[in-house]
Amino acid sequence: MSSLTSAVAAVITDAAGRVLLCQLRQGHRLWCLPGGRIRQAESPMHAAVRDIREETGLETHMVDLLGIYQLTGDACGEDMPDVLMHVFRAEIAGGEPSVNSPGRISRLSWHDPDSLPEPMTPTARAAVADAVSGRSGVLREVQRDKEPELPEAVEADQPVAALATSLP
Repeated sequence: MSSLTSAVAAVITDAAGRVLLCQLRQGHRLWCLPGGRIRQAESPMHAAVRDIREETGLETHMVDLLGIYQLTGDACGEDMPDVLMHVFRAEIAGGEPSVNSPGRISRLSWHDPDSLPEPMTPTARAAVADAVSGRSGVLREVQRDKEPELPEAVEADQPVAALATSLP
């Protein structure tokens, strides 16, 4: 693979053990962990704090490095670069979750780790499973999923609801 993208994400849980997920506005409207790309000369931890603030309005504290996940495979086409994702375990340090990047995120909601929404990114699935199992410092290769069928993605597309209906 000729190119590699570096990104960050965080598994953020509430007091009930539910995980905060974002639904992407574009493409197949996949559910993912909050996060984004690492900017040049930016540390992964700083990028995670910044991206989560930009997407959700939350101030977070990174507890530990849950793992480094290499997203690879050509299930979505051969021209997709590998993504090296630094995933942190994080706690909310302040603020209330809200959709701060409406061009990128259509909604935020809390989900029980035993009943995660679909379609979901394979990296988010793997990281949530590792977090629930109490792991840290995981190194894992994750294969891309085949693109979801369009009818499923359309059914998952709901208007942006008031955050109060998505979050307790």
